[in-house]
Order: sequence, then structure tokens, then C-alpha cells
Amino acid sequence: MVDWIGETFRSDVGWAHLETLVDIGDRMAGTDGEREAAEATRDALGEYARNARLDEFDLQGWEREMSEILAGGEPQDCIALPRSPTGTAAGEFVDLGYGLPEDFENADVEGKVVMVASDVPGWFDRYIHRREKYYHAVEAGAAAFVYKNHVEGCLPPTGSVGNEENPIGDIPAVGVSSEVGARLARRWEGDEVTVETAAETYEATSQNVHAELGPDTEEEVLVTSHVDAHDIAEGAMDNGAGTAMVVEVARVLAEREAELDTKVHFICFGAEEVGLVGAAYDAANRDLDAVKTVLNFDGVTQGRTLSFTSHRFDALVDAAESLGSDFGHPVSVTPEMGPHSDHWEYTKWGVPGYHVASDTGGSGRGWGHTFADTLDKLEVRDFREQAILLAELAVRLADDGFTVAHASPEDIAAGLERDDQAKGMQITGDWPYDD
Repeated sequence: MVDWIGETFRSDVGWAHLETLVDIGDRMAGTDGEREAAEATRDALGEYARNARLDEFDLQGWEREMSEILAGGEPQDCIALPRSPTGTAAGEFVDLGYGLPEDFENADVEGKVVMVASDVPGWFDRYIHRREKYYHAVEAGAAAFVYKNHVEGCLPPTGSVGNEENPIGDIPAVGVSSEVGARLARRWEGDEVTVETAAETYEATSQNVHAELGPDTEEEVLVTSHVDAHDIAEGAMDNGAGTAMVVEVARVLAEREAELDTKVHFICFGAEEVGLVGAAYDAANRDLDAVKTVLNFDGVTQGRTLSFTSHRFDALVDAAESLGSDFGHPVSVTPEMGPHSDHWEYTKWGVPGYHVASDTGGSGRGWGHTFADTLDKLEVRDFREQAILLAELAVRLADDGFTVAHASPEDIAAGLERDDQAKGMQITGDWPYDD
């Protein structure tokens, strides 16, 4: 064991791939940059794993052109949220605070321009995704949606709207910095403001990257990430580091291939940031009964403590906690449901899955989905330490001695109800279960 651990702590393979990804520039879903990143990832995985390849799929393309908030005759800095429709909307400006479901229930926002924050209060029992807040605004008849960052630093947040049935959203949507949001609320609350967005929509393609290691068993462990990133930053944290981690884990498992009892299938998805499109495409074309578990990296390396969302699979909780104990490394485990990121396209049908990120001690995305998602925020030490743990976890999940039962879709739906996730998924159009 000592040899591979030492080699991993000295390895530059994964970190070098991370630098390759961030240096490409724009990796927005469906762009040439995303394709270049996928090809580079295929080539990097091909150094260590067999059958490295790309699998293409169709995609609703979207490219930002312009966005503007006009308040009191003064333009305010903003950015269009991906998949916002082209349009202009004017209405009374309303600051709805956190934009909790009860905030929408208690306010009349019909025909108004609604602003909500990107976080939730500490006392609230769950995270509310941007898209849930957006569709509360749509359902309440708002004219436009303004998404205010809770992180200071003049950083307007991005993040997509729309859903699988209607990829382009219903009302214009923009992101504003914490500072611009505070100014809007202070000076123009109750006044008429105008929101305008323009974007090009087109037919596009994206691609998933695949490769395998270990025995050619029917059953497989999926080790996954997503290649795409938002167009406004390097996408180092979200999710260059996750894809670089897949490459580093592949390097380690190539050395330890004789220890694998089950095939390990690496998949680096395209188009995660616009609705988990690549993962949905793959899951729809895969025998889910043959997937032992999914180990999905999305948000690793941002902090030293690894965080595991385990979706109420007790065996996954135990495996993560044992890993941290055995290596004396900090881990946190969230047993509740986490219906975001690529693993969810498998887990929602009962496939045991982890969402692996890292605990930064802050709320929300932090630097993520802003101009500040850059390589300088990450530490190579954290990357290497986490690669050691995650490679070992992949080996343990692939061991014949590790078993974890699939859940039924009914069990997953009940868990979502129990964790107060169901209503939010229903309003966004992401609830896949029959009533």
C-alpha cells in the first residue's frame, strides 16, 4: 500500500490535466471548448484505461449575447442565466429575500421583477436550488427573475434555468452581485425596473467520455465527473478538479488493477451544467441493474475535508466513514438525498450513489458559478490527499466483499418526501415518479 500512496502524493498527472482543462477557456455545454476538453480527457484516460472513447448526443445550445437591468434610468451590471429566453420585461421591483417557498406564498409578485438570494437562512432545513426559486417565480406570474449572489466581491452568479421538457426558461433571468442586489433593493424597491436578455439558441452536440479498467464483468462501478463548465470562468472547482480526479484515480487503479473484482467504468459527462443532460442520456441507455454503485466527483478539492452525500444507502455511509477512519483524514457524510449532479440520473431509479464534494465551511457555492472559479483557489496538496482516499474507495467499492442493495424508485421517492425535496422537484419539472 505504501508504494501507491507515495506515488499518488508525488503524482502530477491529475493536476496537470486540471491545468489543461482550465487553460482551454470556455467549456460551456455544446461549445468547441467543451469538445476540446472531452478529447483531452479521453486521451488522458487512454494512457491508463482501455477503450477510451467519446459518445455524442444532441443538445439544446445556448450562447449569451447581452443582458441589462435598467433601474431609475441607470444600467446595473448583470449577466444572463444560461437558457434564459430572449426577452424584455418591465415591472415593479420586489426583493423577496431568500426566496423560500413561503416567501412566494406570502407575496404578490404577479407581473413584477423578483429578486432572490443565492443562499438560504441557517435555520432552514434544506438547500433550495436556483431553479426551484426560478420556477416559484414563474408559477407566481413574475415578469422576470433576478438572482443575487450572497457572496461579496462584485461577483454575479450564473447557473441555468429551464428543464428537460422545456430547455429554455419561461421568463428572463439574470444574476447580479451581492453589491448590485443591495443597491437595487435600497434604491428601487417598489419602482419599475426593466430586465432585458438576448441569447442565441441553436442545435448542438455534446459528448460523454468513457474508459474502463479491471475485469470485464457485467456488473460495474461507475467513477464519474462532468467536463463542462460555465462560460464566465475557468471552471477549476466546478468541475475541472472532478474530471482531473477521475484521471488521477484511473492512474492509481491501473497500478492496482489486479485488486479489482468488478469492472470500473469511468465516465466524464458533458452538459451537466444545463440539466444533467449527458448523465441522463447515458442512464437511459445503460442497464441500471448492472451498476453496482456510482462514485461521482463534483466539487472536490475546494476544501481539505471530503464530503459524501449518500442518499440513505447505509452501506455507503459506512464505507465513507470507515475510509476516513482508516486514513485519519477528515470526511463528512450527509445521509439525506441530494438530487443534484450527475449521479442523480442513476440514483433516482435506485442505483446506490455518492456525490463527492468537499466541505469549505461556507454556505452555498462560494466561488462556484462566478468569475472567481479559478485554479488559484485550489491546493495541489488537497488534490493529492483526496486522490489517495478516492482511489482506495473505488477499490473497496469494486471488491466482491462489498455489497449494497439497490433501492426501488418508490423508496427513493419516499426518501425525497421525507427530506422535503419532493415539492421543489415537482415545481421544477424534475419529479420523475408517478403519483
